[in-house]
Amino acid sequence: MNGLAAKDSFWSRVLTGLFFVPLIWIAGFFIYIFAVLSGVRLFYMWMLLSVCIVLSLMLVIGLGEWMKRKVYWSCMAGLLLVFGAVIFGYEMNRMYHDSMPTVAEGEVDLAAYEPFVRGSKAVMLDVPSTLRIEDELPIMDGATALYPLYSAFAMAVYPEKAYDHIRSEVRSTKTSQAYDSLISGEADVIFAAEPSERQRGDALAAGVELKLTPIGREAFVFFTHADNSVNGLTTEQIQDIYSGEISNWNELGGKSAAIRAFQRPEGSGSQSALQRLMKGRSLAHPPREDVASGMGGIIARTSDYRNYPNALGFTFLYYATEMVRNGEIKLLSVDGVYPTRESIANETYPLSSPFYAVTAGTSNPHVESLINWIRSEQGQKLVAATGYTPIAAP
Repeated sequence: MNGLAAKDSFWSRVLTGLFFVPLIWIAGFFIYIFAVLSGVRLFYMWMLLSVCIVLSLMLVIGLGEWMKRKVYWSCMAGLLLVFGAVIFGYEMNRMYHDSMPTVAEGEVDLAAYEPFVRGSKAVMLDVPSTLRIEDELPIMDGATALYPLYSAFAMAVYPEKAYDHIRSEVRSTKTSQAYDSLISGEADVIFAAEPSERQRGDALAAGVELKLTPIGREAFVFFTHADNSVNGLTTEQIQDIYSGEISNWNELGGKSAAIRAFQRPEGSGSQSALQRLMKGRSLAHPPREDVASGMGGIIARTSDYRNYPNALGFTFLYYATEMVRNGEIKLLSVDGVYPTRESIANETYPLSSPFYAVTAGTSNPHVESLINWIRSEQGQKLVAATGYTPIAAP
């Protein structure tokens, strides 16, 4: 009888295991699907996998009676505490990470600069414009940071009406998409930095010629946390950092800390500027972060700059101005020259460069006159008033 009872008990445990182990993984699968659709971070995906594995192992151990009951439940409690501690540590690290101020090239509130809206931040001329366009309005597009500028152009020259910054004749789809729109003929003129090699290649493949007309100057700047003791870099040092040859601030006269050298997404205006600065040298892999994608799920993308004590970032001066004013970051001199409006205008700052009105053979009859007006005294006054450096004294 005892043998039969033991045999029945054994098969009972086997059947229990065969039922509950698959049940754990089926439940884990459905939780995973829900998590993916909800955009849960990748960390929790790995945690879910770990929990399924541990629960399955502990169930088998328990059913096999390979531990005393008291030891078994002590182990379960210990594992629960370990998982809880790991999640707590992760969330505390995320809170620290998220508390760091960012410099991201999508942070301009475009709606606040739309032309003709009440209280628009776009600057206005103090006299009527010498150019007016009433019909066949050229479709403008461009970099996010330049939208406040070409919105001011539109407010001076275009008829008064609503111009949504997403779908109207005065739109902003960021540098990479703006070049795509120009090459495909969806935009008549875009306002952006010099195109990347990829963008030039796309134009060549489409059989169009990009015409770049300079309308102002801007500085490509590098910056660190305000408390960093390093105040300047040479062009060669920047190249060494972003190629991975220099990796610690103590190699540059600072404290011993690994350099957290942030980059921007491929095709953005500032990333293209960095690639030109590298002069063919390969870039090291940038810091990345897991983010929710638009269709659900997780993608890894190039992180926006976060103001860690050991961080190094770059952008155009327009983006960094507010954080400099708030004392959160400091701009670095390059080759001994600090980026100011004066050093940009006289071209002593080595990383100052023009930004352009770019066309690609548009048939719109007003584009040429619009660009000529932008380069005139009135257009250059708007360039200066918006916060950029004009190509000529307004």
